[in-house]
Amino acid sequence: MAVKIRLQRKGRKKAPFYHIVAADARAPRDGRFIEKIGTYNPLTVPATIELNRDRALHWLMVGGQPTDTVAAILRYKGVMYLKHLQVGVNKGSITQEQANERFAKWMSGKDASITAHKEQISKKKEALRVALDGVAKVKAKPVVEEAPAEEAAPVEEAAAEATEETAAE
Repeated sequence: MAVKIRLQRKGRKKAPFYHIVAADARAPRDGRFIEKIGTYNPLTVPATIELNRDRALHWLMVGGQPTDTVAAILRYKGVMYLKHLQVGVNKGSITQEQANERFAKWMSGKDASITAHKEQISKKKEALRVALDGVAKVKAKPVVEEAPAEEAAPVEEAAAEATEETAAE
């Protein structure tokens, strides 16, 4: 049985939401599947991807063939690199500890590049806002006006008298 790792469309018209599934290649796109290994929502910015790396790696190692889009998702999440490292472990060229170390190093670099990219996008958006509006939108801090000492004293006395009256009752 040939296994495909592919997207299964859910959601309503013009609002796609996908499940990432391992399915028999002969099964229909939205039909029977073997196992659900994640979700993909392309409508959010950036796209939301939830993936069970262990199960995705398992299906790749036993011969599952990802579609083009799923292969891109797996590459983005590091599953394809994990497979590459695991093949090296199976052949004996590296140890499991070395593979885990390399993957951790790769993930930290990937996280840093994603964060830098998000910051760059937010800076471009702010520059565009400034260009369109002429001013940057900054949250205004609430202005607290201090009352002169003469006006504050009667207010404090009235508050003290009110608390004394409630205590007496």
